[in-house]
Amino acid sequence: MLFENLALRLDRGDMLQISGPNGSGKTSLLRLLAGLMQPTSGQVLLNGEPLHSQRIELAHNLLWIGHAAGIKDLLSAEENLSWLCALHQPANREAIWQALAAVGLRGFEDVPCHTLSAGQQRRVALARLYLESPALWILDEPFTALDKQGVAQLEEHLAAHCEQGGMVILTTHHTMTRMPAGYRDIDLGQWAV
Repeated sequence: MLFENLALRLDRGDMLQISGPNGSGKTSLLRLLAGLMQPTSGQVLLNGEPLHSQRIELAHNLLWIGHAAGIKDLLSAEENLSWLCALHQPANREAIWQALAAVGLRGFEDVPCHTLSAGQQRRVALARLYLESPALWILDEPFTALDKQGVAQLEEHLAAHCEQGGMVILTTHHTMTRMPAGYRDIDLGQWAV
């Protein structure tokens, strides 16, 4: 994957939607921006400094949710969130239950995730957005498998995060209807080589 002359800047309050056809490099670009891949040329900067030299700061200021839900099937929704949050900041049971309620999963706290639908599993993953407070959220296809209510709730929460000074970078084939003032959409088709 190559991008030519691609320059992006994200400020507090911004939401950047990365669009493009399948295979255009959207997920790869997100992985570069999240520090999960290194560029073969060029650089990714955080506050004007190379990203690779700021791993600890990045870990405290970034929440990554990939295309796959990233949850363990045999664990319950509560156990998954407890385990995922422990990597950054432990969350108490009440906070986890509130996060699950916020994504429409009240009553599913103790249910093993392998019994949940794909949309419910996606909601478990997205509940992290209510538990962790990094400024930058990088989300790969977050609307996948969500119903209309889930889409509306997520759009509202993403916009609220930006309006409170947070930042969001996401890929999606979904047409956003609720966008913050700092919303931009870029199509990778114009930069892919």
